[in-house]
Amino acid sequence: PGRTQGARLRLTRGSRVADSGGGDLGHAPLSPEEFQRLMAPFAPFEPKPHLAVAVSGGRDSMALALLARSFARAQSGRITALIVDHRLRPDSGAEARKARRWLAARGIPAVILARRGTLPAGNLAASARDARYALLEDWCRAHAVLHLLLAHQLEDQAETFLLRLGRGSGLTGLSAMPGVSERVEVRLLRPLLTVPRARLTALLLSAGQEWVEDPSNSDPRRARARLRAALPALGEDGLSTARLARTAFELGRARAVQDRALAALAGESVRVHPAGFVRLGLAPLRRAPDELRLRLFGAAIAAVSGAEAPPRAEDLQRSWSALTSRTARARTLGGCLLKPWGGQLYVYREAAAVGAPLALKPGTRGRWDGRFAVTAGRGLPAGLRLAGLARSGSSSGLPKEALAGTPALWSRGRLRAEPFGGSIATRMDAALDITFAPARALVPAPFGIV
Repeated sequence: PGRTQGARLRLTRGSRVADSGGGDLGHAPLSPEEFQRLMAPFAPFEPKPHLAVAVSGGRDSMALALLARSFARAQSGRITALIVDHRLRPDSGAEARKARRWLAARGIPAVILARRGTLPAGNLAASARDARYALLEDWCRAHAVLHLLLAHQLEDQAETFLLRLGRGSGLTGLSAMPGVSERVEVRLLRPLLTVPRARLTALLLSAGQEWVEDPSNSDPRRARARLRAALPALGEDGLSTARLARTAFELGRARAVQDRALAALAGESVRVHPAGFVRLGLAPLRRAPDELRLRLFGAAIAAVSGAEAPPRAEDLQRSWSALTSRTARARTLGGCLLKPWGGQLYVYREAAAVGAPLALKPGTRGRWDGRFAVTAGRGLPAGLRLAGLARSGSSSGLPKEALAGTPALWSRGRLRAEPFGGSIATRMDAALDITFAPARALVPAPFGIV
């Protein structure tokens, strides 16, 4: 219990066997030629591309690493496997090193990224996932890698659809995972969403490649594990894995259309200030369909707060109704202050929710308050901190409600500079770059269908 086990099965000509999870392996291995076709929708790639592959050591990601290596070589490129050690179990470090040895034997360079610090209390799985993506994306950014491949496959897509169906999700959630997700500085590519796990297992068996089995994947305390165990029975009643994933795909096509309409509405109604707040024109939002209006309203709150997801739909609807009533007045939601004024709705960072100050070390990069990307040049003076401006006497010309969430430079309790206007006590433009770049784009790229 609590330990991952190495898995090795022998496949001979004509074999039809079951894997350790009970899955049917009577499928042909996914070929490099088929993988080339699965990658085609993600083109174009740069000449001699350098691709990153997220590898856990499990069967899906090990198979993806082998396939990605062949694909990159055909493009005169290369791959780097990124192994995240979550440090959630005592054996996680040893398991990460085992995966690295397997990859090295295949000529695939691998880097272990170890999570540090404690995870927040609450939803441990979600916190671990966020930490994993942060490590992966930080590495890609630091090494100028534009494409990160993820090993989600057909069963993962079907399980995600069912999980979100159980939560009462609408179109946005039920479209499940996109083939491509545009992040701030990297693209997340999922080329295996239409491939059943059995074909990936068959690939590893035919190549004589081991993998690890994570016991949490079959832990009945986890909702995804319970759904995974129920999928065969659901298939007998017509709810096959392929059909569930196909439903998610069709909903994804509808979402892609909606995303384009959302972008058009944003172009008409949204103005983003580089100091990190947003102004929404109420007239075009009132004319828009409810679904689009609430999505854009929620996206604005997520962007200004630095959150990964917007508030719940019912909270958005309640706030929208209050903010557009005859007795409308400012209110808070999702870490933001919402203020209607002069036919506009201003979305500011809530003063009480602003993150802790960020110590600026010359020559480093970081993020402040989940919203601002910060690059400190080597010529930056020591001892500076980035924190909210938070003073009504600012000469920046910004609305007073915006000051708490506007980054400014402080040293020993004294304001040193207001990067977004006003007086600058010490000129530091060449040594410091501060950019409003929230984790969640205000208007994301249309849902990626492949």
